[in-house]
Amino acid sequence: MRVGVGLPNVHPGTPRETVLAWARAADAGPFSSVGVLHRASWDVLDPLEALAAAAGVTERVSLVTMVAVAPIYETDHLAKSAAEIDAASGGRLVLGLSVGARREDYEAAGADPRGRGVRFEEQLAGLLDLWEEGGHRAPPVLVGGTADVAFARAARWGEGYVHGGGPPRAFAAAALKAHAAWRDFERPGGPQLWGQSYFALGGDLDHARGYLREYYAFTGPFVERIVDDLLTTPQQVAARVRGYAEAGCDELVLIPALADPAQLDRLSEVLAG
Repeated sequence: MRVGVGLPNVHPGTPRETVLAWARAADAGPFSSVGVLHRASWDVLDPLEALAAAAGVTERVSLVTMVAVAPIYETDHLAKSAAEIDAASGGRLVLGLSVGARREDYEAAGADPRGRGVRFEEQLAGLLDLWEEGGHRAPPVLVGGTADVAFARAARWGEGYVHGGGPPRAFAAAALKAHAAWRDFERPGGPQLWGQSYFALGGDLDHARGYLREYYAFTGPFVERIVDDLLTTPQQVAARVRGYAEAGCDELVLIPALADPAQLDRLSEVLAG
């Protein structure tokens, strides 16, 4: 299993230069990818802008959205931006997409959340057509979401499924659904399976937990389960990596709950050990 690392592009107040410093360091380290999240309702770096910038300061790692909320973008813009990032990076883009769960992100982007599922499916088909018409390489598309329809979308239009986080048993259950959808659509081989988990190694752990509570406030009481799942020790990180590998994950992206660059150094040490 490959292991990537998230960039702190959705940590409020984090300068663009810090995000790019993370990307450079990740490219020089033991990571296979750098991932970005998406919050349109916060004054933070857009995931497509973050990866476009990261493409210019990296040479090796894959560049992945974990995930971008596709329906708040115009399909033409999403296709064009993705093609440009993929070309600039030498074919390293992996495009994780979903309908998103936060109404405030749609409101901030001036998009209507009603009918977003239908619009998302139209986008998935439209992206492939636009890339083909423009003569662009179609970057791998991963579909996220927890509803059964998300697995069907992944099997119909994508190259795989991206899981939203949690313990290995939660990933394993989602992986079974992804494989079942692949069989239902008679797709050859199997889906790419990506996962993610939050970490904070040292530093201000109260701040890290507060960040997660704010980021996932829309989930209600469930947010405390997300906070409790935060990996805060080398032993927890090692166990999570091992658990996801045993569950059949192809790539696990470890997402920082703190934007301090020292977090990346500590994570690198844990993985090297």
